[in-house]
Amino acid sequence: MPELPEVETTRRGIEPHVAGKTVAQVLVRQPSLRWPVSPELSQALTGAVVDRIDRRGKYLLFSTGRGRMMVHLGMSGSLRIAEPGTQPRKHDHLDIAFSDSTLMRFHDPRRFGSVFWLPAGEGHELIDDLGPEPLGDRFDGEYLYAASRSRSTPVKTFIMNSKVLVGVGNIYANEALFLAGIRPERRACKISRQRYLRLAGFIRQVLGNAIDSGGTTLRDFLREDGSPGYFKQQLLVYGRGGEPCTACGRPLKEIRLGQRTTVFCARCQR
Repeated sequence: MPELPEVETTRRGIEPHVAGKTVAQVLVRQPSLRWPVSPELSQALTGAVVDRIDRRGKYLLFSTGRGRMMVHLGMSGSLRIAEPGTQPRKHDHLDIAFSDSTLMRFHDPRRFGSVFWLPAGEGHELIDDLGPEPLGDRFDGEYLYAASRSRSTPVKTFIMNSKVLVGVGNIYANEALFLAGIRPERRACKISRQRYLRLAGFIRQVLGNAIDSGGTTLRDFLREDGSPGYFKQQLLVYGRGGEPCTACGRPLKEIRLGQRTTVFCARCQR
């Protein structure tokens, strides 16, 4: 599934092509995604000017004076800028054409993505209760420490809880915990303030580096221009179970935690 850096990479890549432009046509080929595409989307968006694209967690928000289009890429979705007249591929479910002939396409083979229309002034249950952004001003180690005091869940599960903190998916949780020297199975409430200060810094660092690198290459994700991201070559633990730890040389351990692949070093992380 595309994680926060992949979604932010998409936002940064798409926004220069569509911000300030008027929507001329919305074509929905397949409305049956994870949730049905909002039936009012075409009428509401046609003729509107896209002012900007924001991101909330893994959701992209296309803001207009009438409201917002909220897009989630699901497990395999992507947004592309296509040449006018380009024939749609099998899983190109939605086109948004702009008055200057710019064409944006939503592609989603597994159809786990979503496209909602939010009228002006309205929120949505999927984003209203999300925790702070890991790269925002509300997030730091003090926040993590305070939020963890009553949590007996594993710390990896804790930092991946979107109501605690948005956008820290499985790949980046593995990486940040390794750099912070914290075992992923440790109970969140048993970790000290000092260690949370360290963890918060590495969460910011890992996500920031991934965004700068264009996201992590996964089988189903490509950048908005069709080229792969390349942060994967920098991964220290994720996808490396059984391989030597880059710090101590001991084989990395791979387990399932919360039904997610979890890789760590039993010597370096405690």
